[in-house]
Amino acid sequence: MQLTRCSWWLLVGLFWSQSLLAAVLPEDRFDFMVHKYDGGGMEIEGPSVLVRKSFADKVAVSANYYVDEVSAASIDVVTSASPYTEKRTEKSVGVDYLHGKSIYSLSYGSSKENDFEASSAHFDLSQDFFGDLTTLRLGYSMGKDEVFRTGDTSFADEADRQHFRIGLSQVLTRDMVASLSHELITDEGFLNNPYRSVRYLNSGGGYSFQPERYPRTRTSEATTLAVSYYLPWRAGLHGEYRMYDDSWGIDANSWQLKLIQPLGTRWTLETRYRRYSQGQADFYSDLFPFQDASNFLARDKELSDFESTVLGVGVGIQFNRADRYTFNRAGLHLWVDRFQFDYNNFRDIRVQTLPGEEPLYSFDATVTRLLFTVWY
Repeated sequence: MQLTRCSWWLLVGLFWSQSLLAAVLPEDRFDFMVHKYDGGGMEIEGPSVLVRKSFADKVAVSANYYVDEVSAASIDVVTSASPYTEKRTEKSVGVDYLHGKSIYSLSYGSSKENDFEASSAHFDLSQDFFGDLTTLRLGYSMGKDEVFRTGDTSFADEADRQHFRIGLSQVLTRDMVASLSHELITDEGFLNNPYRSVRYLNSGGGYSFQPERYPRTRTSEATTLAVSYYLPWRAGLHGEYRMYDDSWGIDANSWQLKLIQPLGTRWTLETRYRRYSQGQADFYSDLFPFQDASNFLARDKELSDFESTVLGVGVGIQFNRADRYTFNRAGLHLWVDRFQFDYNNFRDIRVQTLPGEEPLYSFDATVTRLLFTVWY
């Protein structure tokens, strides 16, 4: 469930980043990608297909089909439930309209799995000013989730989500571009996982479990400052810093550096490093002192105090068309990211010892993406 929600907002973020190409419609292209996540007892893999086509240099339409095959035996699953497998399918369509120095973008997407259904709609506006040196971006998304619980036909709930965005990009010099963006997200409804539990000390000196209980509203804000610089040796350096806070008491920040280096005329090498840290939610605890210790209860490790790092590398090659009757060009890219997660107050209860003295949990994960693109 948590992965599904995170991936939904991630797709929103990817859709938003495309509007950086202000006053120019996206190129006609066909993408086929295979992806795989492996770490922490979770394996997620599947294909993604994207087709984009423009008409009369004014309108571009797109369609995307995305599949996740999930095999879950994470620490949350094995300590409170049973390992499971499931399949999530996501479909989306979009349209971009170019008018003068403005681009208006609309898209709609839906995803479905055995215990979760989601739909979302997105609108973005990108406008150039001052000789195309300044770009203003505005965006709004709304989504609706329907949550079920496998094996329990009496349970059904829902959540409504809204996402407001504003950003400004500025060309500072011939070699430097900076941008500042802000996001506001509001969630209302059932916001936790129907399978996850918290633990509390019992009278026997051990611990017992009870279901998590979250607030039914959440408001979060994030501000990002990014700078891209063209280096003298024909390379691109991108850096960004992001601050986040929400009404659940979580404060987080992250920074990232990315270097893109062309190798000759066909090859490209990309490297990146990202560091993320966050504090815990107000109602999180690895071990509560007693049952119903507070109005709201959470033991989701993603709401705990933790840190993560990402070290990634990518390589790509581009092929030019053989003749004027075939595609314009094609490209093949491979990215591999290595994640490290270290939790500061979430313990590995698979280790049998006194409650609250178990070792802190950490794990590594690898994300692999292979993308084949044809521009036509």
